[in-house]
Amino acid sequence: MKIQITADLLDGIVLAILKQDDYYGYALTQRVQEVITVSESTMYPVLRRLKRDGFVTTYDQPYQGRNRRYYQITADGEAHLKRVRKLWNDYKNSLDQLFNPTGEGNEK
Repeated sequence: MKIQITADLLDGIVLAILKQDDYYGYALTQRVQEVITVSESTMYPVLRRLKRDGFVTTYDQPYQGRNRRYYQITADGEAHLKRVRKLWNDYKNSLDQLFNPTGEGNEK
């Protein structure tokens, strides 16, 4: 069973990675795939939306005769990341209270 990732959470994952460093599209997809299952066909629309909303900016750099488009988080993106983190923490804490109301360790 897989838990569905919402658009807000996927935005947060991408922005959290970009807060650490700039990435080109393929490398960013690979980095996200280390954490969750996501296809390239899912990632590029996310990146276009984040750019359209002003949360990331892009720049091109030549690499082996081609250009790589790098994504960089903006100040608005950092503010959005902060909101997503708050939403995630509130959601996670609510679920933790439901699944583990006594504060006991994880069941194996």
